[in-house]
Amino acid sequence: MQIIINFLNISSGIIWGPIMLVLLLGTGVYLTLGLRAMPWRQLIASFRLLWRSRHSKDKGDITPFQALMTALAATIGTGNIAGVATAIFLGGPGAVFWMWITALVGMATKYSEAVLAVKYREVDESGRYVGGPMYYIKNGLGANWKWLGIAFALFGMIAAFGIGNMVQANSVAAAMHAAFAIPDWVSGGVMLMLTAVVILGGIKRIAVVAAKLVPLMALAYVAGALWIILAHLADVPAALASIVSDAFTGTAATGGFAGAAVWAAIRFGVARGIFSNEAGLGSAPIAHAAARTNNPVQQGMIGMLGTFIDTIIICTMTALVIILTGAWTSGETGAALSMQAFATGLPGFGSIIVSIGLAIFAFTTILGWSYYGERCAEFLFGIRVILPYRLLWLAAIVIGALGQLEIIWLLADVFNGLMAIPNLIALVALSPVVFRLTQAHFKKPPRE
Repeated sequence: MQIIINFLNISSGIIWGPIMLVLLLGTGVYLTLGLRAMPWRQLIASFRLLWRSRHSKDKGDITPFQALMTALAATIGTGNIAGVATAIFLGGPGAVFWMWITALVGMATKYSEAVLAVKYREVDESGRYVGGPMYYIKNGLGANWKWLGIAFALFGMIAAFGIGNMVQANSVAAAMHAAFAIPDWVSGGVMLMLTAVVILGGIKRIAVVAAKLVPLMALAYVAGALWIILAHLADVPAALASIVSDAFTGTAATGGFAGAAVWAAIRFGVARGIFSNEAGLGSAPIAHAAARTNNPVQQGMIGMLGTFIDTIIICTMTALVIILTGAWTSGETGAALSMQAFATGLPGFGSIIVSIGLAIFAFTTILGWSYYGERCAEFLFGIRVILPYRLLWLAAIVIGALGQLEIIWLLADVFNGLMAIPNLIALVALSPVVFRLTQAHFKKPPRE
């Protein structure tokens, strides 16, 4: 077993090393330039479009609003609480700046993913709209590239059980045990029943739950963070200044913080940023492909908001709480650091906010990733695999809640990174299609 763990550790280090981070960032920069920064220029218009899309009657299974909420359900998770804290612990406040950069260029990546997902989606034997990287590889690049789509689907199906299921279930069980002394088996059983009620109803029921739960949980978490930020309002300019300056100078050792070089800020900021918003990994377009829309560009504009909301808003709130309360020098890391920061800022119930927030974030991630994994499995084996897959998914929740997951964490990390490779190849190869569709929509010549 230790040999396997060592191999996975080495593999994870290679896959998530400098080359992958450069590829992910580089693709985002290339697409941002090719789109002439359209995602930044059309940000407000995209929010207006999102609001209007709540009652779309176009062809598809769920509204564009529900598609974004489903994608956010899968995206907003432990990365927003534990991931941000880990980035600051390892890279200092400067890591937050590089998370912002990752998100800003990642908006173009997420936009392109959603555009291609709608452009090349299909209708399966059951009449459902299906799409994502495996479909835009097959239908956009041609039959000779179908093997690359199969690779993505295989990596995605396996990664889903780790990052989207057992890891999340374990996080919920740990949070509930720490905050309320609830036994792990109880948390696992409750999650199994709640998840079964939702996912056995398919994407429409997942989307309905996500559309209600995601905005509620995000607003509640942001409200708690905002309360702490307003209480330390005078210190906010200094905190923001340290984020920017430490991104280029590194962070000196202070308190329980060991200090970090510039490279550490870049490395962990970019890595945690990508882990948080998933831009380039190819997961979110699977949800956007089911949207009721006839316009790939409009769905792309809605899709790119996921990266902005996840990282620029929610992750920034978490980071400011950690920095303003001084908890980042405590020596804690991960969810424990975020919990300590909220407990310091809101004595008595701050840690409860984090515990409940982590539980709800992780639960909705289980819902969103169940759909991602299911679509990947359907691409590989057809619609007959759907029910067995859902039952296996439910069983994995209990295993995750009760298990020691070091090897699962590592497997998830490896296969989650491998998902990005076929997707990035397709994004670059099909970028002229994205630029052309965008040009036609806005009637402005893009840079190709």
